[in-house]
Amino acid sequence: MIAKEHIDDLLNRNGNILSTDGDKIGSIGQVYTDDENGQPTWVTAKTGLFGSSETFVPLEGAQVRGDDVVVPYTKDVVRDAPRVDVDGHLEPTEEERLYQHYQLSGDGRTYTDATTNQENRFAGQDTSGTVGHDTSGPTTDDAMTRSEERLHVGTEKQETGRVRLRKYVTTENVTRTVPVQREEVRLEREPITDANRGEALSGPDISEEEHEVILHEERPVVDKETVPVERVRLDKDTVTDEVRVDEEVRKERIDTDGVDDTRR
Repeated sequence: MIAKEHIDDLLNRNGNILSTDGDKIGSIGQVYTDDENGQPTWVTAKTGLFGSSETFVPLEGAQVRGDDVVVPYTKDVVRDAPRVDVDGHLEPTEEERLYQHYQLSGDGRTYTDATTNQENRFAGQDTSGTVGHDTSGPTTDDAMTRSEERLHVGTEKQETGRVRLRKYVTTENVTRTVPVQREEVRLEREPITDANRGEALSGPDISEEEHEVILHEERPVVDKETVPVERVRLDKDTVTDEVRVDEEVRKERIDTDGVDDTRR
């Protein structure tokens, strides 16, 4: 169990708040104590960019493990907790919403931030040692804090599209001209001369004869082969563009009444 004498040591460790399964919920922010007995009851988990968001987590059942605090809740349960302003004090209505979320029973007590040691909002007491008093609420100290929002711009990488290589088969006609040769019959007649008279009279005087000549011709023959012609691959380049970010930020201004001071 975390006791009130452990508060300062716990805040100085700059540890984290861990869930039941060891996940980091956030860093330790502020510790709120019971106004009646001073026992630490709530702790805030700082999450978001640069710890810009704080979520209340009960310290009931929590344990200290090294520099960290282990709470009996999962990260999702804490993340879905009601958003309550971290203004140094828990009002009864805010406390009730938190108790309902974490399924705890409240007793109507109020709690004050032990980190800044602010007084009970309903006690009606002024903080000693201050000059003047607050007219908008209980007196805290003798100074007013001016805050402003700072713009932090970063980048994140996201998928914008995909490119694929795909090959498929198409058919096209290819025309080639190939010279081919063929044999044709040509009839030749020659008169009887002294040179061929012997061949002409070598056979019978009158007879029937047949003579055959075989003709040839060339025909085109088609053969196909597959040959590689090129290689295609995908590659990607990184280009840098400039994107202008235009966002509003809030700043607090402090004016003075009754004092001749032009500084802000």
